[in-house]
Amino acid sequence: MWKPAGISALTLLLHCCIHTEAVPPECDPNYILLQDEVSCFELLRNNRSSSSSGTQGCRGWWDHLNCWPHAAVGDIVSQPCPRFLHTTGRVFRNCTDGGWSEPFPPHDEACEYGFNHSLPAEVYQPQRYFLFVRIMYSVGYAISLASLSIAVAILCLFRRLHCTRNFVHIQLFLSFMLRASLIFIRDSVLFSTDDHFHCGVYPVGCKIATALSNYSIMANYSWLLAEGHFLYSLLSVSLLSSRRRLWCYIALCWGSPMIILIGWSSARYLHEDEGCWETRRIRWIWWILRLPVLFFITVNLSFFLCIIRILVSKLRTQDMPGSEFNHYRKLFKSSFLLVSLFGLHYVLFAFLPHKLSDSSYKVWTFIELAFASSQGFVVALLYCFLNAEVQNELQRRWRRWRQKQTLQVETRRPRSSLSHSGGALTNVSMLTKTSTTPESDQV
Repeated sequence: MWKPAGISALTLLLHCCIHTEAVPPECDPNYILLQDEVSCFELLRNNRSSSSSGTQGCRGWWDHLNCWPHAAVGDIVSQPCPRFLHTTGRVFRNCTDGGWSEPFPPHDEACEYGFNHSLPAEVYQPQRYFLFVRIMYSVGYAISLASLSIAVAILCLFRRLHCTRNFVHIQLFLSFMLRASLIFIRDSVLFSTDDHFHCGVYPVGCKIATALSNYSIMANYSWLLAEGHFLYSLLSVSLLSSRRRLWCYIALCWGSPMIILIGWSSARYLHEDEGCWETRRIRWIWWILRLPVLFFITVNLSFFLCIIRILVSKLRTQDMPGSEFNHYRKLFKSSFLLVSLFGLHYVLFAFLPHKLSDSSYKVWTFIELAFASSQGFVVALLYCFLNAEVQNELQRRWRRWRQKQTLQVETRRPRSSLSHSGGALTNVSMLTKTSTTPESDQV
């Protein structure tokens, strides 16, 4: 029986595909071929028992790559490429009077597994784009993570900066830091190796990484909403104290995203346990995460509009004292920067249609990831590094440190210079004290 000439090349390819690491059976090419061979012999046995003995033609056989069923003379039979290659090509054989013909096109052409095969430009172009986008947002998240770490350290170390407002800022900074850190962890898990992903087997670790990154995004949106509500409560009447509001924020903003994530993870596991849970094939599962985000954005935008209305009405009053006027002016500036930064640019992208053209999707993805990755740096810059209260505290600490350094330098001067410069004055003062003391006694 004829043996295809390309089997030796495919055998070499199989050895190249096998790794020394532990590979799941579903990823092992030899295991896949063994399954196909067993299925082929079982199929041929059934066909042989059902076919009549007088039928002439080509007998079914297994050529170590594909299963060819019984065929009559003149039939053209096609089979897909071997499963372990994960391609969509097909191979054909003719049934002739002399038996099966050679496969056409050859396996290396039909299945595109040649070692010198070059992929077309349209395959590399999306890869280059996503690589560029990944580098872009990785740099943005790295800068944001570094700046937020410094901002949190400043707000925690200086006791004069300890207040409810800065505590809320710290929680917001921590949510941005958690988001950046989990994005890095997710990318390291998803893009570090293809040993499992190439055959459709996805480890649990990548699913956990995707779930935790979604939790960090939800927590980040929650703390954006808490910032908006806190600013609104500063301008309106609130029944809760600032300290109690802080604990309510901590419980809701870190706890509610966990409840949402548990529901989303359960739905993914039961109805769409595919890949690393990054797909969106079933719409209602994706809306479990999308609806809370839209809710946070919409409510935060309403807080922004209410804050603007309250501040405008207060700033229009003529009998407002100067200090109170400056206070509301600062709040107006802070509110505008905070809520506009945290809400308005999200509104621009939150309600876009899901189905977009390829170019529109690339532009939308680039702009959204650029905003998301650099947002932590902008927040740390506006609400820590450029904050007047923080700058005054840093300047005060700097002046105190300089004074200590100056005093240390003066105390380290040579004693001889001190004796020459200050000894005479000291003696004169002693003489003056001794001379005036008797006179005072006489009086």
